[in-house]
Amino acid sequence: MKPFIRESIQTAALLTFLLLLMQGGLQNYRVEGSSMFPLLESSDGVFVNKLSYLRVDAARAARWIPGLGAEEGEQWRPFGEPERGDVVVFRWPRDERQYFVKRVIGLPGDEIRIRRGEVYRNGELLDEPYVERPSGETIVERVVPEGQYYVLGDNRAQSDDSRRWGGVPEENIVGRVWLAYWPLNRLQLLR
Repeated sequence: MKPFIRESIQTAALLTFLLLLMQGGLQNYRVEGSSMFPLLESSDGVFVNKLSYLRVDAARAARWIPGLGAEEGEQWRPFGEPERGDVVVFRWPRDERQYFVKRVIGLPGDEIRIRRGEVYRNGELLDEPYVERPSGETIVERVVPEGQYYVLGDNRAQSDDSRRWGGVPEENIVGRVWLAYWPLNRLQLLR
């Protein structure tokens, strides 16, 4: 086979692979509402990295990769787990057909308390420069259940979040917001 044809086929195969990877790993969403203002506004377009919190069945992977050992039921997180401060898209626990965008405040096992709008995690006051307007409310201490995450909107006065309906089950998290792309004048990469 001529080098030009071989290289063209290899390039087309690589592009197809990358396109499939992007289709499976990135998804766009439209923000609805002002709960994440000023970071995100209503109707902003965002890309979500769905591979951020990918879980891999370690025992199944070990069967395919020689020399790799894993216990049955063991899970790997090659790209990490949700962290405090991550802005995530998730299926709302009360109606999984709806998608919300919020910030992770508490991890499983964290104690969350809100006093006059100030959030305390494990007894320490959070520094939250991203909060638009504190709500002024007080909520008794809650422990985030295992397998769930406590999420809040940045615009607390306008946010329907974990204060109202509890934690978000891990399996409901779609991924981490990676890029706000629309409108173009608000284009920004998120941490």
